[in-house]
Amino acid sequence: MREDYLESLIVHFRRVEALRQEALESVGIDLGGRQLCDLELLLNRGMYPLNGYMDRARYESVVKEMRLEDGTVWPMPVCLDLEPSVAEKLTVGARVALNDPEGFLLAMLTVSDIWQPDKVREAKAVYGTADAGAHPGVMQLLERTGKYYVGGTLEGVTLPIHYDFQQMRLTPSETVRRFTMNGWRRVLGFHTDEYLHCAHREMVLAAAREAGAAVFLHPVADMSHPGNLDYYTQIRCYQAFTGKFPANMIELGLTPFASRKAGPREALWQAIIRKNFGCSHFMVASDQADPFAGRDDDKRFYPIGAAQQLVADMAEETGIEMVPQRQMGYHLEQKKYVVLDGVQEEDVADITSKELHRRLVQGEDIPTWLSYPEIVDELQCSFPPRSKQGFTIFLTGLSGSGKSTIARVLLVKFMEMCDRPVTLLDGDIVRKNLSSELNFSKEHRNLNITRIGFVASEITKNGGIALCAPIAPYEESRQANRELIGKYGGFIEVHVSTPLEVCEQRDRKGLYAKARAGKVKGVTGITDPYNPPSNPELTIDTTEITPMEAVQEILLYLEQQGYVE
Repeated sequence: MREDYLESLIVHFRRVEALRQEALESVGIDLGGRQLCDLELLLNRGMYPLNGYMDRARYESVVKEMRLEDGTVWPMPVCLDLEPSVAEKLTVGARVALNDPEGFLLAMLTVSDIWQPDKVREAKAVYGTADAGAHPGVMQLLERTGKYYVGGTLEGVTLPIHYDFQQMRLTPSETVRRFTMNGWRRVLGFHTDEYLHCAHREMVLAAAREAGAAVFLHPVADMSHPGNLDYYTQIRCYQAFTGKFPANMIELGLTPFASRKAGPREALWQAIIRKNFGCSHFMVASDQADPFAGRDDDKRFYPIGAAQQLVADMAEETGIEMVPQRQMGYHLEQKKYVVLDGVQEEDVADITSKELHRRLVQGEDIPTWLSYPEIVDELQCSFPPRSKQGFTIFLTGLSGSGKSTIARVLLVKFMEMCDRPVTLLDGDIVRKNLSSELNFSKEHRNLNITRIGFVASEITKNGGIALCAPIAPYEESRQANRELIGKYGGFIEVHVSTPLEVCEQRDRKGLYAKARAGKVKGVTGITDPYNPPSNPELTIDTTEITPMEAVQEILLYLEQQGYVE
């Protein structure tokens, strides 16, 4: 391999001041979390041989052939995505300042190409489907990334600044030097974004013995939201996990990786990145980078073993060997961990991630054979039982369905309990105090729900109860709130499914009558659609029941799930 992959794209310090002066006169773009991850791996050469974002020709070659134009294996497109309002300001040859969210200059981009990609074709080639509902990576691509792509070379001013776990933020040049100092010529890379326990140690040791290699544990450092408690807990658990290995056998580093969950293609991409970090081998699970990896059922989007096969097939060209990840279980009679293949299922004890989470939130004991005491202590401290967690009740339904009344009754009942602070975020209250400048277009409706979700997530994160009662007619904004709030505590979606004709009979605001008469527009259920939730925790029709009865149904659900005692 050429030596220049060790050299970052960060310019000499004497060039930095000139770039900063140039940035003052250039178009500036503040990057989002996923874009920052890509930029950091480009700048530190984790994505060698790329020296910037792909132009259209390189992008087309990668999408179609999984190769750069010169034939080098590269499975994933890496372009800067922008919305039209920004992309239309740029021209080929333009210099663009790339900043972090606070406006701090990270790099200067020389634009070589601007185009509007066929994202449906990209989705089919890269993910194997264009169905956003079937694959979260496709949803991200089609609905949450910019409509234009920009390619070009980079001059880095500095890597993105991290204040957390700085000693583990290793660049490829740093990892190669450490491996060399340790005398490691064979290094097994291990990419993960999951918690690791006793079985994982035995699995990693078995793979390391098979490869005759030391171990580089390189988990994903997901700081997309600075207040994500789960992130800090995971890293502390990784630190405890590496302490269970023999001395001078394992190194821990963090990678700023924006996963696409693209299955075999992404597994190959992960392997190439680990090669750039100095690894000779890469451990691959049978469902690596599958959007449904680790589920308790057998449902996977990609064929089992496909990721392992692709990485193995390309090993000669990529220069990194595939080592299969073999699942381990605790043998009850032998009292040790064994590979699950070839043993009777009834002889092996195994607790799934879902079951472990259930035991934690229910306050039950965790067997010592499952995890180490240090890791269990971290988990129990960071993830208390549900009765001590914050949660959000998100009521959605048509105007007049009864959701606001239910929310107000819930507020009273939780205030009577007095065990957690509770906040009501009713639709009308939020519109008046948080979203008064918004209209009732689809874009602004979704923005209003996003704002509600942000406030609710902060309440939930700090152990409180958020009661939300907007109409929230669109699934995408509701799902975005579920993903955000679910990181910090409970998210209970309640579809108040009272039929339109009943809501019209109530019509205390007179909205429906005005809409029928053509006096107002944008009334959900009349001139605008309402898309019911796809999988709510509860569905309540208030046609035949009182608000108190509806609240009782919600409280019974909360008690059953352990949120209230």
